[in-house]
Amino acid sequence: MTEQAERASPTAAAPPRGLICPRCACADLRVLNTRYAPGRIVRYRQCRHCGRRVTTYEVTPATLAKPGI
Repeated sequence: MTEQAERASPTAAAPPRGLICPRCACADLRVLNTRYAPGRIVRYRQCRHCGRRVTTYEVTPATLAKPGI
């Protein structure tokens, strides 16, 4: 591969995408529970490799559209 082709490759130096476990850096997190709160979704996840539990908060599109928040 030439030097120019390596620079053009999107996977050459791309950081990992998505959720990763803060303990073992595994990308396989399963959802244990989902709760709906006003303006957001709370998901409780668990790493399939080390068992660490992680809570994620997702903002709903309706919340993003509100001015002043």
